[in-house]
Amino acid sequence: MESVVLQNLSIGYLTKDSRKVVATGLNATINSGELTCLLGRNGIGKSTLLRTLSAFQPALDGDISVVLTSHPSPLTSLSDKERSRVIGIVLTEKPDVQNMTIEELVGMGRSPYTGFWGTLDAEDEEIVCEAIRLVGIENLQGRMVHTLSDGERQKVMIAKALAQQTPIIYLDEPTAFLDFPSKVETMQLLRKLAAEEQKTIFLSTHDVELSLQLADKIWLMEPEQLSVGTPAELAAEGVLSRFIEHDGIVFDKDSLTIHIRK
Repeated sequence: MESVVLQNLSIGYLTKDSRKVVATGLNATINSGELTCLLGRNGIGKSTLLRTLSAFQPALDGDISVVLTSHPSPLTSLSDKERSRVIGIVLTEKPDVQNMTIEELVGMGRSPYTGFWGTLDAEDEEIVCEAIRLVGIENLQGRMVHTLSDGERQKVMIAKALAQQTPIIYLDEPTAFLDFPSKVETMQLLRKLAAEEQKTIFLSTHDVELSLQLADKIWLMEPEQLSVGTPAELAAEGVLSRFIEHDGIVFDKDSLTIHIRK
């Protein structure tokens, strides 16, 4: 089911005296129940697209709609509070927190629903516990956030987004600081959450091989073009070969694997 719809979207930056267009004419949909990975070279505009989808910065042209019921709603029509109940965001930066337990950090995901003082009631606490269970970090309960490994901390941030109970979750480079086993575990977790919890999970990443193996859909940003499809579809169309292959780098479109010539 369609969850986010882009129509003739142009992204970039407006300053007092200029308009810098990063990408234009973007048409695509993100579906619920799927893990969608955004790929592209450095500087192509992945972060700009993610910020625009998150409403951190305005679109230059075109529309972004979120499908909350049977009818799409323009992203710009939602208030800040409404957006906070629709879109959860996990950023690349490590949370700089001291003297906070993982339960307290995950509990911050309930802020769109709590009163002025942010006090959690019994229902909120139950939702926090369920978010912790869903990401499999019950063994970390009671730990202070600053004592966690990068992989453990990333799971806590995903749990915080789950506690926010949004249908859509965007993640910016969620595996950036992780070792390889933790990268795999995080991507597997996100795929499982998308499928089993029917979340719309969309992330930017440089982990091409993991995306090819675990993503339901790939968005590949190139100059003047956005290609969308399953890894197998983009491989068959030659899109992935064009993106991946360089001197000494070979892409096998049948096995979706990357090889280095010795």
